[in-house]
Amino acid sequence: MLYNDIKGILPHFPFEGRFVSVSEMSSGNINNTYHLVYRKNGKDVHYTLQHINRYVFHEPEKVMENIMGVTEYLKKAMEKEGINPDRRVLAPIRTRDGETMHIDRNGDYWRSYHFIDGATPYDAVKKPEHFYEVGRIFGVFQKHLCDYPVSQLNETIPDFHNTTRRFYAFVAAVAADKAGRVEELEDEIEFFFERRKTMGAIVRMLKSGALAQRVTHNDTKINNVLIDDETDKAICVIDLDTVMPGSSLYDFGDAIRYGASTAAEDEENVDKIALDMNLFRMFTEGFLSEVRGFLPDDEIRLLPLGVQVITCELAMRFLTDYIDGDLYFKVRSPYHNLIRAHAQMKLLTDIESKLDEMNSIIEELLK
Repeated sequence: MLYNDIKGILPHFPFEGRFVSVSEMSSGNINNTYHLVYRKNGKDVHYTLQHINRYVFHEPEKVMENIMGVTEYLKKAMEKEGINPDRRVLAPIRTRDGETMHIDRNGDYWRSYHFIDGATPYDAVKKPEHFYEVGRIFGVFQKHLCDYPVSQLNETIPDFHNTTRRFYAFVAAVAADKAGRVEELEDEIEFFFERRKTMGAIVRMLKSGALAQRVTHNDTKINNVLIDDETDKAICVIDLDTVMPGSSLYDFGDAIRYGASTAAEDEENVDKIALDMNLFRMFTEGFLSEVRGFLPDDEIRLLPLGVQVITCELAMRFLTDYIDGDLYFKVRSPYHNLIRAHAQMKLLTDIESKLDEMNSIIEELLK
């Protein structure tokens, strides 16, 4: 069945060998991603094929312009340091016409990458040392891009982490009540009204110049890092669709929110959800091992604020999407987005109770 969905797309890319199989990679919430296997000279050759979600990314050309620029820059930065970029940087495959994407007859956009063999993107922390590695590789990512001209990057999702505008969108969704769900959500709505000032803190600091604008990934979940199967070392940051101008606090915060939680992002039993401080420390140690050369200490001290703001933002985004009728995130049930919102709200309350502990760990690591 999957083959029938993509068979008309395959001839437009210069895949080598004979087609063998396709399987869907289901970890992402946005794009549809497929793992392709071809066979050439008796050996399997792997590729990644993606169908881009046009509801989320209105201008896929701008997404690919960012990706092409950033991946080329990362390759050159690594080569300059004597590092072989193979398996360490995503390698987009142009179409047979030399384009970065194929547009099918329905107006849908497709792209492909060379598949990186022998490495795994984990949906959760399997080994604590993996999370140190995730922190380190996101630190490497920011370090290698610290001199990239931020002004050349497109904003692929306008105001993606503008939590002030996210809050206004939330208020508008509540007022519109498209799916008729607001009546049941009085406590949830009040939860975000109580936190609206804190949510906008990073936006205000970026606007005032108190925080530097940097090249950021903006979706730093652990499953956007490939861990080498043999060495257990992080080797490559993937899913670069949301690489945009932003703050280091956003990337740090989202990684902690997702990876240091004691339960899944959509755990229904909120009693299972808390922030694992051992994992917080491990990620922070890995991250700081790479960024201390260019991130100033004052910015590093604000990293726990990023954990707080991003968790609040995502909880609110899940609830907004639930109120709107589940238009943005892929869902498995009519209540999936509400479950996600409740999970993130519980995580946020635990984060708020541990801010002093997080700040103490940062201070300790800065000595």
